Amino acid sequence: MAKQTQQEKDKLHQEQPLISHLIELRDRLLKAMVFILVVFLALYGFSNELYLIVSKPLEMLLPEGSTMIATGVASPFLVPFKLTLVTAVFITIPFLLHQAWGFIAPGLYKHEKSFAIPLLLSSIILFYAGLCFAYFVVLPLVFGFFTSVGPDGVNFLPDINNILNFILKMFFAFGIAFEIPIATILMVMTGITTVKSLSEKRPYIFVACFVVGMFVTPPDVISQTILAVPMYLLFELGILFGRLVEKRSKEKVEEAEQE
Repeated sequence: MAKQTQQEKDKLHQEQPLISHLIELRDRLLKAMVFILVVFLALYGFSNELYLIVSKPLEMLLPEGSTMIATGVASPFLVPFKLTLVTAVFITIPFLLHQAWGFIAPGLYKHEKSFAIPLLLSSIILFYAGLCFAYFVVLPLVFGFFTSVGPDGVNFLPDINNILNFILKMFFAFGIAFEIPIATILMVMTGITTVKSLSEKRPYIFVACFVVGMFVTPPDVISQTILAVPMYLLFELGILFGRLVEKRSKEKVEEAEQE
């Protein structure tokens, strides 16, 4: 009976940390949702203006006399609503990552934290850089191509919902693509692969970038190339920093052996 009681105590001690982690995770998720809601409510009064800003690269290229249209009954309400919600998520990404960091940081070693903080900050910067690249470079080029290839006599009247879906697709594609250096560094740090192995796979990575560009972007060579080329350059950047990570790891191993 005493033995059974001891087993129950051990089981209880094991369950308590798990329950405390789940409670902490719940609290952090609630904080994230509340923060997103607060930002959403603050932006919702400017939802129509947000849509005009986002669609400006296309609006500037529309033929004279052409306008954007709404083919759905609820589109004038749902499209700005959707854009405002996504914008709120984009704006709160630093806070969301901070909550994620606060949850996983206690389980990391000191040397892991020294790597994690720069990677966390870099991932935020690169994601926003991808959004800016998509808005200021990609969208004007892609919209310029689409508005110039239509047959004569056909009025170009894009639907606001289709425009938003296309723009958000580009934002997510380039935002994630700009995280390639971080993914490369993490793979090297965790030992999944090595810089030498990645360097030997350069031709395959180059082709893979264009394949991804073909599936993610619209079916034209311009969009595909605009995504594929930055992806490959970011991969090379990841290899460059991966070499520094490997070099630093080797130095730490040598210092440990000397001690």
